[in-house]
Amino acid sequence: MPLASLFQVAAMVFAATSLVVFGDTAGKLLTGGGASPVFVAWSRFVLGALLLSPFSGLNRAELAYFRHPKLVLRALFIVGGISCILTALRTEPIADVFGAFFVGPVVSYLLAAVFLGERISPLRTLLLLMGFAGVMLVVKPGFGATPGIALALLAGCFYGAYLMMTRAVAGQYRPRFLLVSQLIIGAVVLTPFGATAHWPDAELPVLGLILLSAVGSAMGNYILVIANRVASATVIAPLIYSQLIAATTVGVLVFGEWPDAVALAGLCVIAASGFGTLLVVRRAVH
Repeated sequence: MPLASLFQVAAMVFAATSLVVFGDTAGKLLTGGGASPVFVAWSRFVLGALLLSPFSGLNRAELAYFRHPKLVLRALFIVGGISCILTALRTEPIADVFGAFFVGPVVSYLLAAVFLGERISPLRTLLLLMGFAGVMLVVKPGFGATPGIALALLAGCFYGAYLMMTRAVAGQYRPRFLLVSQLIIGAVVLTPFGATAHWPDAELPVLGLILLSAVGSAMGNYILVIANRVASATVIAPLIYSQLIAATTVGVLVFGEWPDAVALAGLCVIAASGFGTLLVVRRAVH
């Protein structure tokens, strides 16, 4: 990949992950105010589908694609990831949740190598394992782990599988179709649960948070789809670590949440792993 293209992809992934963090920040504010995480996840998919479908270019011939197993599986992965992370955010600091969530790039990297045949290198694998060690410092398995952090870890596994599936189908479908398909499938799957969950009061600030939750998540994932069309999953995976910058900043500025010493060390290890991998990729393009 040319160096200029690598930096373009890095900028796209940073923008995408920041938008996802903003959407999840709105979700945390909603659940902290008493809204059900299932309702927030459902409203995100329903509202995203309603807002973006008119601009998706969806045509009658593409309706048959909704039965394709890969598309359905991809949508189920993102449904599982969003539902788990919103539930985790209800009780856990946002930086800690995203620290645990960053098992996702490791999962994506390994799945892409196994199922898509993408090339891996010993150094990049070592750096990703370093990132996983950082995740373990955040998760604290066996000495301080909580159900919320366990859900964040599960969300990361779902998201890693989603990234791999996105790479697998990115060249077969239009980016806008991929986005609207996951939104519509997700809305259908979550409707029986979200429609019967606890709804927050329909006040203007609440409605604004619901809109931000939906749009931030949808646009972030749309940009990731575009990035996956021009770069491999093994390149995209470490760049996802840039999400830590936005998550930690938002946690401090919005919620006044500072990670504890062990979690902060883990976040630093994760960030170092991600940026180290980016340097390895940069060196490879010369």
